[in-house]
Amino acid sequence: MYVRALSLNDFRSYADVSLDLTPGVTAFVGSNGTGKTNLVEAVGYLAGLTSHRVAQDAPLVRSGAERAVVRGTVVRDGRDSVIEIEITPGRANRARLNGSPVPRPREVLGVLRTVLFAPEDLAIVKGDPAHRRGFLDELLVARSPRFAAVHSDYERVLKQRNALLKSAGMQRRAGAELPTLDVWDAHLATAGAAVLAGRHELVAALRPLVDKSYSAVSHGGGPARIDYRSDLAEDLAESTDRELLATALLAALAGSRSRELDRGVTLVGPHRDDLLLSLGELPARGYASHGESWSFALALRLAAYDLLCGDGGEPVLILDDVFAELDDLRRRSLADLVAPAEQVLVTAAVAGDVPAQLTGARWDVTAGEVHRVR
Repeated sequence: MYVRALSLNDFRSYADVSLDLTPGVTAFVGSNGTGKTNLVEAVGYLAGLTSHRVAQDAPLVRSGAERAVVRGTVVRDGRDSVIEIEITPGRANRARLNGSPVPRPREVLGVLRTVLFAPEDLAIVKGDPAHRRGFLDELLVARSPRFAAVHSDYERVLKQRNALLKSAGMQRRAGAELPTLDVWDAHLATAGAAVLAGRHELVAALRPLVDKSYSAVSHGGGPARIDYRSDLAEDLAESTDRELLATALLAALAGSRSRELDRGVTLVGPHRDDLLLSLGELPARGYASHGESWSFALALRLAAYDLLCGDGGEPVLILDDVFAELDDLRRRSLADLVAPAEQVLVTAAVAGDVPAQLTGARWDVTAGEVHRVR
């Protein structure tokens, strides 16, 4: 799988740009602020409908423009597919596949798959649980695009239940009769069980790959381990039985209802869970050195890449300003590991930041303009 062509209209700093890309390594080289990351961000957006830099779509539209359009031609098994996403802040985005509109943008998920390394990945190791949950859920969507609907259903039910909790809490304090939460508990348990089952299966599949990748990138360090943590019973930590998980979630919701009414928020469910990262017997967060934390972040992405390759269809690898963050040993190790990939897109402030193992096409980026060098 590789991206053969990319065009942007009013996306970030680009009014209009079109690039012809090839398999192998492509490096985008330019000083900070010139727009090189915008190019690989657009590729990532075509794959997952999200940005690795911002949570909202508004910053993706060029200042003064009403909307942005990202278009890419993806080659998979010798066949071309054209994805087009129209991003309009304040309105629902629109998508086309091979020129035909699709009912929902998420129906293009799976056409292109990417694994993106970026300096922001350090937050997966050092940051709060939301970063680690996001890593799992993004990978679940990449593996199985239908999970996007599963996750969306859970978020919708959670939002509605939280609104009801706030209303019910105020009524309880006023001495009024409380509306029942039983129906919403059942909805949340069902949707939450689907999310948990997916995450549990994913963690079990990733665990050996993470340890292998950590050893490779750190030259024998570790062992590195990942485990899923929730408020459910320990014997359900790896269960993929949705019925058992839904029953356990219902019980947990019942046990926390009084506290939830006091606080007006749902205190139990996948939105509160965490992915535990361990080096040896110690948690990586708070104990790992800066280099070890970087190695763990790289290991998670490399494990995701291996997992997606095993599912069929090698993803495009994107390395956004990563090499400048690494010492020489980790830089060489990462370059050796990713060099065989079908397509690798690299951004760097200076050409010297791109390891010698990653030779290939180069584009110079200056003030929103892109020029092919070789």
